[in-house]
Amino acid sequence: MSKGLFITGTGTDIGKTYVTGLILKKLRGSGRNAAYFKAAMSGNERDLSGSLIPGDAIHVKTVSGIDQPLSEMCPYVYRTAVSPHLASKIEGGPVDMKTVMECYSKVCNKYDLVTVEGSGGIICPIRFDNEKLFLEDIIRQLDLPCLIIADAGLGTINNVVLTCKYMQSHGLKVKGIIFNNFSEGDIMHEDNKRMCEYLTNLQVIACVPKNSSCIDIDPDFLASLYE
Repeated sequence: MSKGLFITGTGTDIGKTYVTGLILKKLRGSGRNAAYFKAAMSGNERDLSGSLIPGDAIHVKTVSGIDQPLSEMCPYVYRTAVSPHLASKIEGGPVDMKTVMECYSKVCNKYDLVTVEGSGGIICPIRFDNEKLFLEDIIRQLDLPCLIIADAGLGTINNVVLTCKYMQSHGLKVKGIIFNNFSEGDIMHEDNKRMCEYLTNLQVIACVPKNSSCIDIDPDFLASLYE
């Protein structure tokens, strides 16, 4: 039976896709049948034929080495580099939760561990017209536990705690935190880790150095986070 884990972050451009790629690389390297999924992806370029290229999916596929087809990874791909709700207003084709669920289910039928990446931060609007859909609604519908990705630098205590408390108060299960751009021995980074663990009562399960090609986490423990 397939299991999943949702990757969200404290905001945009903090390294969700980068860390997700390393997570899938670790799972694949340990022999797991792992896959990637993202409901909606904005800010993509077109290829020579005019088709949109799902950039985040390509990055994860390249870094991790998984052989999953790109066509399975993301049902909604937009060019405009804004949140999906606005991108779909500009371009058309708003996110339909039924389609997301169907596409996710197809991935689950083929793979044992599915890593689902969110768009932006936890309050990212996915659709906002006659229907209202936010990132937390997707997590809830997919019924997945979560990891929070955060930058290790200045401001992360506030960002991590607010994200965590919001998620927990809305009934979302948070399994832990991963710090990106972490420098071991940096007094601020080390203190940020300690303070975030104290204030959230969650473990920082991995600290990823800048431009790292791997994530230092036991693959069996990593796999145990999936439900």
